[in-house]
Amino acid sequence: MCDRTQGRLLAGDTLTKGDHSPVTVADFATQAVVAAALTDVLGPLTMVGEEAAAELQEPGNASLRDGVVELVRGERGAGVAPDQVLEWIDLGGADGDDDRYWTLDPIDGTKGFLRGDQYAIALALVEDGEVVLGVLGCPNLPNADGSRGAVFAATDGTCSAWYGGAAAAVPVRVSAPATIAEARFCESVESGHSDHGHAAQIAERLGITAPPYRIDSQCKYGAVARGDASIYLRLPTRADYREKIWDHAAGKFVVEQAGGRVTDVTGAPLDFRHGRTLAHNSGVVATAGSFHDDVVDAVRAVLGI
Repeated sequence: MCDRTQGRLLAGDTLTKGDHSPVTVADFATQAVVAAALTDVLGPLTMVGEEAAAELQEPGNASLRDGVVELVRGERGAGVAPDQVLEWIDLGGADGDDDRYWTLDPIDGTKGFLRGDQYAIALALVEDGEVVLGVLGCPNLPNADGSRGAVFAATDGTCSAWYGGAAAAVPVRVSAPATIAEARFCESVESGHSDHGHAAQIAERLGITAPPYRIDSQCKYGAVARGDASIYLRLPTRADYREKIWDHAAGKFVVEQAGGRVTDVTGAPLDFRHGRTLAHNSGVVATAGSFHDDVVDAVRAVLGI
């Protein structure tokens, strides 16, 4: 569904949220389809999703709503009622305070999606504040064999990936270079998402000279998990900003179960017990693991924390 939609969005198929971020028909439709599929299997559930159906009901968004319904019907059948689509979307309205909940980013990296570039569908299960399952779908991620597309799935102690639509999964493990100076950073394409200037200072402090690998979305976590890069930095762009849980839950678990480490910029574990944001954390540092503490020390020195 997302592949069919990317690159073919018509005028009226996007809107801009209050935080100035874009959202497309695919964001809403994917949230509805994933929520419906989960409830088919699991019955009633609690979900923290990025999107809310109220935006589709605002004056002037009728064409966007119609586009969402059309996409969902393509996956779930022509008889799906518009109100049912809105209900599926609003299954993502939980506050994240429950002992057990799913968290979903239906299109992570919407700007990359709109450019025809990298984006991810990210789903995770959180129990008692800990991520226990993570799935990342990265439809455009280039693979070593020349194919495109990867699905990463992580459970306790195991991370696997399906590449290019293959039927069989392969194990995924991080890959650390012999020295930290040989490491490669992975960071956001959008400078508004992570402080590129500070990242360059951190690289210089660690003796890293390789250019950063810049890609959109939680695909960065997949890149670290399978060894395309060995460091991912999401550095705060302002002191009061807190990361959204759906932006990191699945990806951080994928990296950890592939053998890496993920913390915030102070070295503290990411804490999913405080609602829809990582309210007790600042930024994210993900690495192949062996030199994680050295990276955090460099981050803290550059940021003055």
